[in-house]
Formats: sequence, structure tokens, C-alpha cells
Amino acid sequence: MQRRPLGQSALSVTPLALGGNVFGWTADEKRSFELLDAFVAAGGNLIDTADMYSSWVPGNGGGESETIIGKWLKRSGKRDQVVLATKVAKWGEHPGLSPVNIRSAVDGSLQRLQVDCIDLYQAHQDDASVLMVDTLGEFSRLIEAGKVRVIGASNFSAARFADALAVSKEHGLPRYESLQPEYNLVSRADYESELEPLIRRENIGVISYYALASGFLSGKYRSAADLAKSPARSGSVKKHLDARGLQVLAALDTIAAAHAATPAQVALAWLIARPGITAPIVSATSVVQLNELLGALDCTLTLDEISMLNQASAGGAATHGRLNH
Repeated sequence: MQRRPLGQSALSVTPLALGGNVFGWTADEKRSFELLDAFVAAGGNLIDTADMYSSWVPGNGGGESETIIGKWLKRSGKRDQVVLATKVAKWGEHPGLSPVNIRSAVDGSLQRLQVDCIDLYQAHQDDASVLMVDTLGEFSRLIEAGKVRVIGASNFSAARFADALAVSKEHGLPRYESLQPEYNLVSRADYESELEPLIRRENIGVISYYALASGFLSGKYRSAADLAKSPARSGSVKKHLDARGLQVLAALDTIAAAHAATPAQVALAWLIARPGITAPIVSATSVVQLNELLGALDCTLTLDEISMLNQASAGGAATHGRLNH
């Protein structure tokens, strides 16, 4: 599987990342191990998680995903085959981006992951209550201590991300080399209007989440009646069941038929081909499902097919000349 540089860092990652948000939730420990084994066997290397995963599940307290990954790393001996990414700031046990919180949180993550160093440590969300220079200063100390290799951010606005880059430059501090935004064929406008020009200008890696719009782009949900298939996802999917969403599904169906592929594979292939996107995140609850998603790497879209998808989804995209590249 090919590798792509992550921003200007020394990390190189495969064009699809495996999301650990389901570990300890819809995938138990045994299933999670199977998914991790299958992902690495297929050549994948970027595993993304967070300290808070999966604290929203009744009976869980957070840290479950990191704990499962740590057990898998110890059992498999495959630490040197993966790029390990986790996050700090959104968990109630370690909220925010203050230096003292980051210092405490990273030690907990290292312990659960059973590693000495985290490859990519990400600010899970912005924290305007803390000076940017203080947050970046603590990340710098973690890098100097060998606990973290590279830093990234998630859920930052373009303005705040630009501020962070400016502070790093002004104070000689490590910069965020990656950004995790929501981005997919039916959620384009927010990313493309402000974030995309910034990340491309500054050569930032992009690890996008909700790559399949909570499953909508798999084609599984085409009517209100289909929402009953997955009640937990109905709220996230329902908003896409409109004329534009159905138009996108129709385009995916047409292109999928031409490639003997699935709509999900085509939707991911569009993301992988998007300039500036490094690695969309995919989550799976079975090896069969994961293998289908990995099939996106063998689906190479033509310029006409990319244009067709851009036009079908244009209602949710920026409108100043970037639709067809």
C-alpha cells in the first residue's frame, strides 16, 4: 500500500486510516483485535483513537479504545508497523489543553497504549481558555521528552488553526502537522471554503473523519424507512435524505457499476483523490466490512467521474472555483 507524507513531518501514512472509535463499543476486544490484524495485514498503518473513546457507552468510563489497542500491540508485536495517533482535550477526565492537563493525559494514554511514544498526538478540540503558546509549549516539551513524535489538531476553525501556525513560527515551537475535519461528499462547504485553502498553502496533512457521512454514503439508507436499520445513526443520516443526498447516491451507483465497486468504495476513492487529503478515517465492525472499505484503494476514478460527483454534491460545496479539481 502506498504511503503519503503527513504534512511536513517525518511520518508517512497509508491513504486510509483505521478509526478506533468503535473499539470497546460496537467492536469488543476480540473483534477489535481481528480488525487491527486485518488492517495491518492489508498494508494499512495509521490507527487513530482518542483518550475519550468510548466514554459515551453505558458502563464505559473512557480509555477503552486505547486499552484494547495497547493489548493488541503487546500481543501482536506490531508496534513498528503502525503509526499510532491519539488525542487529548475532550474527555471529562482530562478536559482542555492546559499544560498540566496535557502532561497528565499523555501519561495515561501511554500507559493504556503500552508504548513509550505516541507517533501523532492531537488536540481533540480547540480550547480558547488557554493561551496557544502555552499549549504548544507543552506539546514541545513532550516531543523533547520523547513521549510524542508529531502533533496535530482536530475540530479547529480555520482562523484558530492559522493562529496556531503563526504562534509556532513566532516562538520556534513545533507546529500542528495534521488536521482532522469532518469532510465527505455531502459535507463539503465548511472544509472547502476556509480550511482547504489554508492546509494546502501550509502543507498540512488532513485525516478526515465521517468519511461516509455516518454510513449514508454506503447507500444503505435511501428512505425514511431505512433509518430503522440503525436507530443509533438515524439522526446523523436523516439530514442527508434530501434531493441532493439522493442525487449523490445516484452518482455513486452509476460510477460503482462502472468499476464493479460499491458506493462506499467510490465515496472513499473520491476523498483519497482529493488534493490535500492525506488519509480519510474508516471504522468497521467486521473484517468483511473493513475489506470492502479497503477496496477503495483499488478504485481509481477518472476526471469525468470526479467531476460527476462534484456536480452531484455541489449544493454542499464551496462555490468559488474548486469544484472540479
